[in-house]
Amino acid sequence: MSNIHTTTIIEEGAIIAPNVIIGPFCHIGKGVEIKSGSVLESNIILKGKITIDEDVKIFSFAAIGCDDSEITVGTKTHIREFTQIGTQDSEDEKNKKIIIGANIFIMGYVQILLGVELGEFCILTNAVRLYEYVKCEERVIVGGFSTIEANNKIGTGVMIGGASVVTTDIPPFMLVEGNKATIKGLNVIGLRRRLENKGDIEEIKAIYKKVLGDGTDKILAQEIADTNENDYIVRLASFIASSNLQ
Repeated sequence: MSNIHTTTIIEEGAIIAPNVIIGPFCHIGKGVEIKSGSVLESNIILKGKITIDEDVKIFSFAAIGCDDSEITVGTKTHIREFTQIGTQDSEDEKNKKIIIGANIFIMGYVQILLGVELGEFCILTNAVRLYEYVKCEERVIVGGFSTIEANNKIGTGVMIGGASVVTTDIPPFMLVEGNKATIKGLNVIGLRRRLENKGDIEEIKAIYKKVLGDGTDKILAQEIADTNENDYIVRLASFIASSNLQ
């Protein structure tokens, strides 16, 4: 059976699975589903259509959702204190869905606006802000007090330094920082942790120099994407070819 504190309010229609723990002074809206093994600490607000997957942990004073939002939170994700996800109302009729993938770590005071998508194993450190329709592929790390402006896409394996302001798409495997953020090179440490084949890393380095070394060459990037057989190279080159980079 679930362990739900007597001071918590659960509206009629909410679905709470067995083995869920909900602490004091939480408010769970009628459109919320919380799956087995999840833990909510105290003073948490869940509002709108929300699906919390298995084994998620949400810490005190987090607020997730608004009346017209649709939010999914993937399994084993941790959401730390005072985080706000999709709590603002939208003035237009665009997609209001927010997708938070599995195994994500969201630290304190993070703000995630409507339309954002986060792939698996992302890390958002303290006081990060993601504006509308930002999309992060898997294994993105965003340093504290950084902002990603609306409608930008962050490729897999990107690391964004602290206090950065990202105003463009960032291709996979890059290391960026600054206000405004610029590409400083490849996230080599991340690549070494992720790829066992050193040849793949060397090939990524070579393509990086060719396509991004002296400005963005989207035509060459598309040629590489069309002819290369390495999945990592194709992913990097095709991202650059279709990006908003100048």
